[in-house]
Amino acid sequence: MSQSKSAAKPRLSTQTAWSVLSQGAVLALVMGIVYVLFSNTQENLALRGIESGFDFLGKEAGLPIGDSLIDYDPTRGYGYAFLVGILNTLFVSVLAIIFSTILGVFVGIARVSQNWLLAKVAAIYVETLRNLPLLLTLFFIYSVVLAALPHPRAALELVEGVYLSKRGFYLPRPLAEDGFVIFFIAALVAFALGLAFWRWAVIHKLRTGTSVPGFWGGIGIFVVLTGLAYVLTGRPVGSELPVYAGFNFKGGIAMKPEFASLLIGLVLYTAAYIGENVRSGIQSVQAGQIEAANALGVSSGVVTRMVLLPQALRVTIPATTNDYASLVKNSSLAVAIGYPDMVSIGGTIIGQNGQAVEIIAMWMAVYLTINLIISMGMNFVNARVQLAER
Repeated sequence: MSQSKSAAKPRLSTQTAWSVLSQGAVLALVMGIVYVLFSNTQENLALRGIESGFDFLGKEAGLPIGDSLIDYDPTRGYGYAFLVGILNTLFVSVLAIIFSTILGVFVGIARVSQNWLLAKVAAIYVETLRNLPLLLTLFFIYSVVLAALPHPRAALELVEGVYLSKRGFYLPRPLAEDGFVIFFIAALVAFALGLAFWRWAVIHKLRTGTSVPGFWGGIGIFVVLTGLAYVLTGRPVGSELPVYAGFNFKGGIAMKPEFASLLIGLVLYTAAYIGENVRSGIQSVQAGQIEAANALGVSSGVVTRMVLLPQALRVTIPATTNDYASLVKNSSLAVAIGYPDMVSIGGTIIGQNGQAVEIIAMWMAVYLTINLIISMGMNFVNARVQLAER
């Protein structure tokens, strides 16, 4: 026995040494390839008279940017212009994630609905959008759907102060007036009280079994208290209405066709994938649980909210994480319809300075950071909804 043990030790150390050597060789090969690529890049940049580095970010950009969430003028530096592109990318991505999730949940529920017509319409929507390139969808929305809208002088007035034309969607701009700070603080307090009431209703039901409308009660508390605060503070929220002047509307909030096309395209395209995730999650729930709920006389709406969707999340969230990441990356197609996102502005900077390596590295860093944050958040949510083993 002792001889067999002593004979096994050298073989184990040999395997360990071979593993270390093989991994070291692979690492050295990768580092060598990176060094060769870096050296060739530096040499090619030097031959073309292009200085490497990020000093160009401080130079005056001179770029006209039509859509900006922050104040911008062409005298700003390239770094500031790139920041405008990052904010535009984040803005359209966040809105698209919210709206595509809402639409995707409805589509997924409709796919498994007992209503034959609703299920077929949802199926046609999913199969159509999933099998069309997103770029083609964006072109169709931008050049066909929005182009068919009337000229601003004959814009469609949906409600007072809300106009729709081929040059964009115009909304009243909210303006803070005297007393707004007090009203805002009161609204936060009302929200906290509504949330506290909802939490109390949940705990009360767990302890006593008596159901209290905590969700709607919390909303009622928030609405009533916020309304009272709005009146008592002298209605401190005004509005600036868009007005047609010259050849277009002035004032208010303008949602330009490029932004609207990108947002609508991303929402419709991603919602088709999220709908399939929701459908598969719902169908993964055991039919016996639904039958038991129906036998107890529970309404279909309660079954969907309390039985199906909470358990479907365990299947839906991992796949939806990938769809959120793809949505952020797909927003780069904004360059095709003229929306000034990060890729569009970065491409213009490359055309002016030739700093392709630096801009591409910045693109990679921003997209990597955004998608890692999305993955961390979704993984946290996924861990919360999973069944805890005992």
